[in-house]
Amino acid sequence: MKYQGVSALGVPLDFNSSHLRGPAEAPPIIRRVLNNGSANLTSELGLNIGRDSRLQTLDDLCWQNEAAAFDAISQAAHDCYAQGRKLLTLGGDHSISYPLIKGLQAAGHQNITILHFDAHPDLYDELLGNRYSHACPFARIMEAGLADRLIQVGIRTLNQHQREQAERFGVEIHDMPSLVSGLPQLDIQGPVYISIDLDALDPAFAPGVSHHEPGGLSVRDILSLLQQLKGPVIGADLVEYNPRRDLNEMTAMVCAKLYKELAGLLLRDCA
Repeated sequence: MKYQGVSALGVPLDFNSSHLRGPAEAPPIIRRVLNNGSANLTSELGLNIGRDSRLQTLDDLCWQNEAAAFDAISQAAHDCYAQGRKLLTLGGDHSISYPLIKGLQAAGHQNITILHFDAHPDLYDELLGNRYSHACPFARIMEAGLADRLIQVGIRTLNQHQREQAERFGVEIHDMPSLVSGLPQLDIQGPVYISIDLDALDPAFAPGVSHHEPGGLSVRDILSLLQQLKGPVIGADLVEYNPRRDLNEMTAMVCAKLYKELAGLLLRDCA
């Protein structure tokens, strides 16, 4: 399918967070910092996203109550793809990835590979009694058969339960100890969806997250892996930025950088 452009959508949801609230406040802050004039809007691919009419910014998504949120997210994703546009989503906590992928597949996308950057595998069957916690989205995605492959990079909190879940679902994990010798060479042939949790990064690069987990990736690590991707990138989400914990908006600037690079990848093969 040939896409006509990319829609950027804020999803201000953090009621599935298990530790701290705050990620719901992220989307407008990321957009403001992106456009504050401190850096230009040209990605490392050479694309000026500020002048590209194929990229449109949508109003932040809203819903009547928490029970209606996931359906609203799935419907928004479905509608975007049905209109011939890719979706770049600013969260919000990581629970939004499940309804986003659900809406993407409902619009006709099959054989999806998910490239997931995170400190945590988010494969819990449930956490604190919540099966839709931000610690569970990839368990829901994989058990529903919404993706063919799940590749996780940056993991450094793999407990026994999540290890068993990873084996059950055939998850390909590149944890931090395995990256001591260098970044992996990713072999992804088909369409790929990218999900970036900001706590994949070492807190030195991104202090504005709810769960500080030292020993993580650098910003350049993530960019280098994204720049390996040669096939179609069909969607992306950027989640778990918590502005309440940020320092001088340095994490917001990291988000803006990643937004710019993700937008460039998504636009690369649009008409």
